[in-house]
Formats: sequence, C-alpha cells, structure tokens
Amino acid sequence: MFKNFKNDWLSNIRGDLLAGLVVALALIPEAIAFSIIAGVDPKVGLYASFCISVVIAFTGARPGMISAATGAMALLMVTLVKEHGLEYLLAATVLTGVLQVLAGYLKLGNLMRFVSRSVVTGFVNALAILIFMAQLPELTDVTWHVYAMTAAGLAIIYLFPLIPFVGKLIPSPLICILVLTIVAVIFNLDVRTVGDMGELPDTLPIFLWPDVPINIATLFIVLPYSAALAIVGLLESMMTATIVDDLTGTKSDKNHECKGQGLANISSGLLGGMAGCAMIGQSMINIKSGGRGRLSSFAAGIYLLVMVVFLGPWLQQIPMAALVAVMIMVAIGTFSWRSITDMKQHPLSTNIVMLATVVVVVLTHNLALGVFVGVLLASLFFANKISRMMVVKQLDVVTGTSEYRVIGQVFFASADKFIQSFNFKEVSESVTINLCDAHFWDVTAVSALDKVVIKFRREGTNVSLIGMNQATQTIVDKFGVHDKPEEVEKLLAGH
Repeated sequence: MFKNFKNDWLSNIRGDLLAGLVVALALIPEAIAFSIIAGVDPKVGLYASFCISVVIAFTGARPGMISAATGAMALLMVTLVKEHGLEYLLAATVLTGVLQVLAGYLKLGNLMRFVSRSVVTGFVNALAILIFMAQLPELTDVTWHVYAMTAAGLAIIYLFPLIPFVGKLIPSPLICILVLTIVAVIFNLDVRTVGDMGELPDTLPIFLWPDVPINIATLFIVLPYSAALAIVGLLESMMTATIVDDLTGTKSDKNHECKGQGLANISSGLLGGMAGCAMIGQSMINIKSGGRGRLSSFAAGIYLLVMVVFLGPWLQQIPMAALVAVMIMVAIGTFSWRSITDMKQHPLSTNIVMLATVVVVVLTHNLALGVFVGVLLASLFFANKISRMMVVKQLDVVTGTSEYRVIGQVFFASADKFIQSFNFKEVSESVTINLCDAHFWDVTAVSALDKVVIKFRREGTNVSLIGMNQATQTIVDKFGVHDKPEEVEKLLAGH
C-alpha cells in the first residue's frame, strides 16, 4: 500500500507540481466558458473544477488524468438551468455522481473493451478538431497583436524545450503564459484577457445542500438530466483514461474510475459546483508538461482555487492569446497524424468507422453520439466479416446418404447463409450434419438449425447431428425444437 502511495504521489513531485500549475491556468477560462454555456455564474464552473480535480486525485484510478467541468457536460445542463434554476442543477449533479458510483459497482466500465481502436482514434481526432475550433472565436475579428502573441506563444512552446537543461526543467506552456502576460502588461496591449471572460469568485466554496424538495416530482425532473450527464461523463472519462493509458504505458481500473468520478461529482454538487468528467485536453497538457501522478491533479485544483480567490487581480491580466497558444499545442499533439497515413494500409471498414466517429462528433459536438455511431458501425462490420467466414461443405459419401460439415460461427448474421447451404431437394435416406468445427451462438442460429432439420424430415430424410461442442449442445437443448414434436407442430402451424 505504501509502495502504491509513493508511486502515485511522491515519484514525480517537481513534474507534477509544475504541470498542475499549467493545467490550473488553462482550466480557468475554460471553466468560466463552460459556466456561461450552462447558463450559471462563473463561480459554479470554477468551484466544480477545483472540487473535482482535488477529489478525483484521491478517488480516481488513473493517475495523471485531469477531471473538471467540461463543455460536453455543460451543454446537457442548459435546459435544466433555464427551466428550473441552479438548485436543481446542483441536485442533478449529486444524482449524477450517485449513478456513476452505481455504474462502477455494476462493473459497467468493462464495456470499454467493446470500443475498437478505430473508434478511439476517431474520438481523439474529433476532440483535437473541437479543441482547435474552440479557439477560433479568440482569433476572429481581433487586432494583429493577438495573432502575433499567439504565434510567439507557439514558438515558445515548441522551441523552449530545445534549450539545454532549463528547457527540460520547466514546462514550456508555463513559460509561454508567463512571458506573454509580462509583455501584455508592460506594453499595455489591447488584447482580450482572462478578466474579460467573467467575474472571478472571491470566497472559498462552502458546503451547500441543494435547496429542492426531496420528493418524487423532483426526482422525475432531475433524473433524465442526471442519467445523460452520467453516461456522457463516464464515456468521456473512460475514453480519456484509455488514451492516457496508451501515453503512459500503464493500465487503469475502469470500474474504479467510474466510482471515483461519481464521488467527485457528488462532492462538486455539495460544494456549489456543476457536474464534470475527465478532460482529454487538460490531461494532454498535464502529460506533456511532465505530470504523471495524482499530485498533478490535486495541485491543479489547489492552484486553481488559490489563484481565483486570492490572486484574482493578477490572474485577470493573463492574455487569452497565451492560453489559445497552449490549447492549439494540445490540439496538434492530440490529433493522431499517423491515422492519416495508416488509412492506406487499414481495411476500408476501419477507415469508415474512424471517419464516421470524427464527422458525427464534430458536427453534433456530442461525444456520446459519435462514439455510439462508431461502435455500432464497428459491430456491424465485424458481424458481417465473421458471417462470411462460415461455410457448409457437402462431403462425398455412400449412395443414399449425405454428410454436411459446418465450419465457423453460426449466429444471426450467418443464419440465412447456413440454411441456404443445404440441398433439400436431393433425395437421401439419411443426412448427417457434422458440427464439430462449428459454434452456435444465439437463438437465431438454433432456429436456423431447427428449420434445416425439419425441412429434411419433411422430405422423408433421417437427420442426425454429431460433433456439437458443449456450449452449442447447451443452447440447442434449451432452445431447439426439432426433437420436440409438439413444438414442431406449432412451428409448422405458424407457417
């Protein structure tokens, strides 16, 4: 236990503390923007980001991953806030956390194994595009100073690491923010700053039980929103955890992460914050700035609170151009550029799944919908591929008898092909169907086997089934009707 504590908290203290500072600075404008999207006071998003970052550092399963208030979650809150107000949002946030904890105990995190690599790649590329697109308003209808500062910021980010010793010691995004802020203040440049985004809170968050009636009516109001928030939050968190797993070469417990996200959201709702989840952009900033442990997430939350409450006047002077440069760096680093060249080698179906995920996410800004479409397409392509690998061979045997050998997987997608592979008009006294190289997966497959046997018997042919494996035998015994006369009569009567 002490070894895990040391690895998660003490193995990278300097890197985690510095990375946490960069993350905190980048979180501030985003938390304010997401609050505006949701239609609530900026302090709701800022308190949420502080609370979730700190709590998830202790309860989460993925060290180095940053969780806070997010745009995907904020979009789902708009109608609730508009129709019922902030208190109902806080109640929905608490219920969201409860549902996520329940999902962890139900081991729903295991469903991530059904998300193919092409869907993950599409998800990553779509998020990179969305991150870049989110910066465009800060680069539209602005003075030349903004473009110059953004370009200078990118130059610092990519060139500073090349400086011997110092370049590796301090995260270049932090240097970018500090340098551009100093330049903007000294020359009094007319550029948009963090202070222009909204008013920062000047008090610490306090425990706040949502002021809503505790009854069934309230539950019916918040449950649909909480369910949607829980699903989108867990989906984005699981996908981000998978990406961070790949970046760090480590594994994380997805069910544990579900519980951790739930506890963080419960805490957020009770401290006046909105629901949040893992953020791929901030997680990428953290990883690229040297953050690896739980300390980076904890430090980000503490830095965030201290800066907005105690250093507000200074913080408000940070030019948005500096943060835009950092986020453009994140977008460039997040996008899987290799996926473009890999399209030449990958199967068409893989490319379609990846591109469909990207297009749906970018057009709808709905991460859950994009991943759902990607998973659905991947499943359909997989089912089609497996169905084409099933064959039925008719073997040469003694006159008056026939043997068919079934090879492959028989399920809903290959059931029709299975039936069509038999010659029912061929006059034979007996037919043997050898299933030693086949596996029947579902009720549709068993129904197909019933139809084959019954059709042969209607032609006066004696049918025997041999070679079933134990799993196939079990499902056939349970759902098959070809050896149950009364069920066969019902089946024939239905036709």
